[in-house]
Amino acid sequence: MASTAAEAKGEGKAARRLRLGPGMISGLEATPLIAILGFFFLLPILMIAVVSFWDYDFAGLYPDFLTMNYEETLGSWVTWKTYLNTLKYTVIVWALTAVIGFWVAYFLAFHIRTTTMQMVLFLVCTVPFLTSNIIRMISWIPVLGRNGLVNSTLIEMGLIPAPIEWLLYSEFAVVLAMVHLNTLFMVTPIFNTLMRIDRSLIEAARDAGASGWQILWNVILPLAKPGIAIGSIFVVTLVMADFSTVQIMSGGQSASVALMMRNQMSLLQYPAAAANAVVLLVVVLLMVAAILRVVDIRKEL
Repeated sequence: MASTAAEAKGEGKAARRLRLGPGMISGLEATPLIAILGFFFLLPILMIAVVSFWDYDFAGLYPDFLTMNYEETLGSWVTWKTYLNTLKYTVIVWALTAVIGFWVAYFLAFHIRTTTMQMVLFLVCTVPFLTSNIIRMISWIPVLGRNGLVNSTLIEMGLIPAPIEWLLYSEFAVVLAMVHLNTLFMVTPIFNTLMRIDRSLIEAARDAGASGWQILWNVILPLAKPGIAIGSIFVVTLVMADFSTVQIMSGGQSASVALMMRNQMSLLQYPAAAANAVVLLVVVLLMVAAILRVVDIRKEL
C-alpha cells in the first residue's frame, strides 16, 4: 500500500511538472501558423533583401554586401519620376474606387430590403472575378479602340467627326482599367461594415430631425470608416504592385515601379530589381501605416 501511494504521489508530481501554462499552450497552437507564415512570407522577403545587396553582371550573380543597387535606385531621377507616376495612379484609383465602392455598398445595404436580393446583387458584382484580370483588362481594348464601340457609336451619332485617340493607350485607359479591376475590393469591406450598422441609430437620427445627408455624414460615414480603410489597403497595395495594366493599357507609354522591376528581371538584373522591391515594400508599408493611424480597423478584424 505504501509503495502504491508513493507511486501515485510521484505520478502526481510528474503531471504537475508537465502541466503547461496558458501562454505555452497558446504558443504551441500558433506554431503551425507561424511556421507557414515564416516559410512562405518572411523567408522570401528576407531572401529579396539579401539579394538586393549582391553584385551582378551579364554573366551571373555574385553574393556580396554592396549598397550599389540602392544608390542607383534612389539616386536616379528616372526612379523618382516612376514612383511619382505610380503614386499618381494610386491616388486617382483609390479616390474613384472609394466613391464608387461606397455608393454601391450603400445602395446594397440600405436600399435593397431583402437579404436574398442583397446577396444576389452582391454576387452579380463578383461575376467578373470568375475570369482572369488580364481578360477583363484587355476587354476594354475593343471598347475604347480607334474603331471600337465607343468611337464608332459617337461617330454614327454625329457627336464627333473623328475617333478620339486618348481613349486607349493612355493614362485614361490605365486608370479606367484599374478602377474596373479593383472596385470590388472596396465594395466588399464597406458593404460588410454597413450591414453591421444598427438601424436603430439611423431611426434615432431621423426622429431627431436629421436630413438624409446629415445622417449620411454624421452617422453612416463615421461608422463605415473601418470598411473604407480596409478597402483602401487592398486597393493601394494592388495598384502599387500592378505592372500588366500599365504596360498594356498605356501601350508602353507610361511606367510604374512594378513594371520597372519586371523590365529589370527580364534583363537578369535581379539584385537591382530586389532593391526596388525593398524600397517599394517600405513605401507601401508606410502608406498602410498612415491609413491605420487615421482609422482603427481592429473592430472589423
